Amino acid sequence: MTAVPVATAPSPTTPARSLVRQLLRDSGYVLFGLPLALVGFVLAVAGISLSAGLLVTTLGLPVLAGTLYAARVLADVERLRLPAVLHQPRVRPVYRAPEPGAGFWRRVLVPMRDLQSWLDLLHALGKLLAALPTFVVLLVWWALAVAGTLYGAYDWAIPRGPGDQDLSELLGMGDGSGPRIFLNTAIGVFALFTLPLVARACARIQGGLARSLLTGVAEMRNRITTLEEQKRAAVSAEASALRKLERDIHDGPQQRLVRLAMDLSRAREQLASDPEAARRTLDEAVGQTREALAELRSLSRGIAPPILVDRGLPSALAALAGRGLIPIELRVDPALGEPGGRLDPAVESTAYFVVAEALTNVAKHSRATECRVTVERDGPRLRVGVDDDGQGGAHLAKGHGLAGIADRVRAAGGRLGVTSPAGGPTGVHAELPL
Repeated sequence: MTAVPVATAPSPTTPARSLVRQLLRDSGYVLFGLPLALVGFVLAVAGISLSAGLLVTTLGLPVLAGTLYAARVLADVERLRLPAVLHQPRVRPVYRAPEPGAGFWRRVLVPMRDLQSWLDLLHALGKLLAALPTFVVLLVWWALAVAGTLYGAYDWAIPRGPGDQDLSELLGMGDGSGPRIFLNTAIGVFALFTLPLVARACARIQGGLARSLLTGVAEMRNRITTLEEQKRAAVSAEASALRKLERDIHDGPQQRLVRLAMDLSRAREQLASDPEAARRTLDEAVGQTREALAELRSLSRGIAPPILVDRGLPSALAALAGRGLIPIELRVDPALGEPGGRLDPAVESTAYFVVAEALTNVAKHSRATECRVTVERDGPRLRVGVDDDGQGGAHLAKGHGLAGIADRVRAAGGRLGVTSPAGGPTGVHAELPL
């Protein structure tokens, strides 16, 4: 067993480059948002007006349905633009679909019975209210930043009449090119330094409106679905753990305790007639007691080892790797065991469970000659990996050992991935939220 500290990779981008990149993203989002808002507003107003005018005929409903579908296309374009501003993954709602074999009018009425379709139309109507002022503010700020900082280069080319007064003169800074260039350059520098904040604020205003109308309901539904899946996974993992514990107790300590009770009963009967036989029986009973205690300690280590609570995840994994049947290379971030770097007890327990169960599967089924365990913090997540050079063929099907690991990880809000082609190698990797 070899322990290797995990090094943290340096950041590939500098803060200045990241700031410029975000400024360009926010500016592009805001400036291109106005043309899209104009298209959406015209389309929505024209579609609603035409459908209302034709509502007395049978053509009003198809026109309204077409307007809703067009608003959906514009909403999908907006959803593609949102991740660059909100730094969140793209979320697309699940729209209501027509039933198989539905007739023409049922298909026409499908988007009208979908709440998200109406929210898309509302966004097409209301986006202009946010896009127009933010577009004007950002465009003016860009103009101030560029024209102000470069003012000294073109001041000489601006024509001035004999009665003209500059802002610097009105503010009492004096007449002449010096005060004029200083004031305009100062305004430009101020606008340039505050431009990222203004662009970010404008982009957040537009993006906030789009998120609330286009992805808010979908995010809520996805969150509810995720919580339901986590609840089912937690129940399944708990049931599997209880069944495994019951089976281990029945096959191990319970059988030894039954044997111990039989030995003690036999020793009591032999005590009067054959003290020597009674002594041998008691010796066997003592051995059964020690073996039962050893098995109970082993079971308790599988549930919640004391070293994990007392000394943290690195020490607990080191002790676990030390009991391995094959060489295990351990790469664990040492900060996870320090007082200020300890993880939440639930995360520590889940990470330990993943490694323990994966190593058990390696020992029982993989026929591996070596194994590597990696545990490292990656931003807001903890990455746990167990890789071996075994025969492969592992999968997450129910009834296999990895299914219990997947349920435990899912219950903690994480993800589990298994890579195990025929012939090996096998990699079990989990990501747990911190």
